[in-house]
Amino acid sequence: MERTLVELIILTSIIHLVDTLAYSVRLNSVKSGQVALSFSLFNLIALVSRTANTLQAPLIAGIIGISISHGLNPIMDMRKVIFAATIGTLLGVLLIPSFLKVFEKAVNRLEVTGSVPSLVVEALQINNIKRIVKSVTKPSKTMLERLRYREIPKRLLILNALVTGIYTIGVLSASYAATLVSVEHRLAVVASSGMINGIAAILLTLLIDPKAAMITDQALRGKRPYGDVKALVVLLITSKVVGTLLGQVLFLPAARLIASFYL
Repeated sequence: MERTLVELIILTSIIHLVDTLAYSVRLNSVKSGQVALSFSLFNLIALVSRTANTLQAPLIAGIIGISISHGLNPIMDMRKVIFAATIGTLLGVLLIPSFLKVFEKAVNRLEVTGSVPSLVVEALQINNIKRIVKSVTKPSKTMLERLRYREIPKRLLILNALVTGIYTIGVLSASYAATLVSVEHRLAVVASSGMINGIAAILLTLLIDPKAAMITDQALRGKRPYGDVKALVVLLITSKVVGTLLGQVLFLPAARLIASFYL
């Protein structure tokens, strides 16, 4: 079980690292004006995260199954996985300057190659891998200076933290709830994880994405300064970190709430 837990922790960290880097794509699209190319390339990166996400549920189910069969309480293992989400998000924050540098070059190359698979093959060449490593850049305080944080709606940040918290613990809480119900209800409880993540996705689509997209679009049209998009990205990432920490608080109450429908 220890090996499965380590794999799950690494996988969860990667998922949240990529999700965090996603926020910075807005910066590149506004700065370069290559919106379509930026998001086309990002879709490839997001695909890696989503594919990894599909592997998360079986690993969680494996840990829960072993724990039930041995009469163990896997709550600490689940909390370690939630903590991995926080670590992955913080790693993403540290890597954003380097990611933006590489991403900008990748977008320019995509315009030349005209094909994402060709770009991937080119990026995997030894010389290009060395260039990518040399592009590593440390975050600097200047990135955070003189940003108009007051121009970003606080409600947007609170919602983003809440949605991140739900997204972080959705599968974990539903899986853990299986330890709180009788045998005949365990499969139904675990299956409810899709509904929880679906609610988080709906909230994200209806309440967060449109407002963030509006601020980005206004910056592209010159109605807002580029600094507003930087402030938006910084604050959304900060609220994402808060959301993963909030997941620790929501985890057990959510599991008990899910289990209560089957008791």
